[in-house]
Amino acid sequence: MTATLTETTIKTTTDVRTFWRVLLAVIAPLPLLGMGVSYLFSPTDGDADVATTVAGVEAHPGRALISMLTGLLFVMLLPPATVALAWVTRRRAPRLTTVGACLTLLGLLTGFATLPAGNNIAWIAAHRDLDLQMIQTLDDALWAQPTSGVGIILFLAAITIGLPLLGIALWRSKAAPKWMAVCLIVGMATHMVTPGHVAQGIGLLVGAVGFVGVSRALLRMRNDEFDLPPVSA
Repeated sequence: MTATLTETTIKTTTDVRTFWRVLLAVIAPLPLLGMGVSYLFSPTDGDADVATTVAGVEAHPGRALISMLTGLLFVMLLPPATVALAWVTRRRAPRLTTVGACLTLLGLLTGFATLPAGNNIAWIAAHRDLDLQMIQTLDDALWAQPTSGVGIILFLAAITIGLPLLGIALWRSKAAPKWMAVCLIVGMATHMVTPGHVAQGIGLLVGAVGFVGVSRALLRMRNDEFDLPPVSA
């Protein structure tokens, strides 16, 4: 009994830091790359009314489908990509990183949860022959909801303020070449004022170059720089 109580079992803890570091490096550029391609393939501008959007889907169903599918990368992977960016800059630019990451993640998660899925609605309307006036009324009502108003404000703040702040943190941290940080800053800060879906798509692709700088930094980083080593429980 005494031997059993005093016996210590030593377990070897697997070091998975390389896995997480490489995974974040792979993820980092994909959201803006996917959304940039989505904008380029979109048959219509994002602020078009329902009738125009449905007409675009009907005229170019292949482009509309590609736009929807590549846009999924933005929704699925931008939060972890933001974490990857913040992880790279957090030690050398802690205050900028904290403000930028908090604003970005708050805006993204709120926006993704509350904003109407206009492209999905238009796709369904185009393929189910739904009444467009009814769909327009529904779309207007969804956007008029208070939650949608809060969501769009925070979402746009995340894209045009939060991510540029993280771009400045990337610049100041010197974790990536300055021109890559500039791409992230300029590509995101100008998103709201860029006219047309093609120009907006190009802007997002420019922003994705900044996230390539994040990938570069993660891949060049030693595991001990990335995180503390594992310990036995």
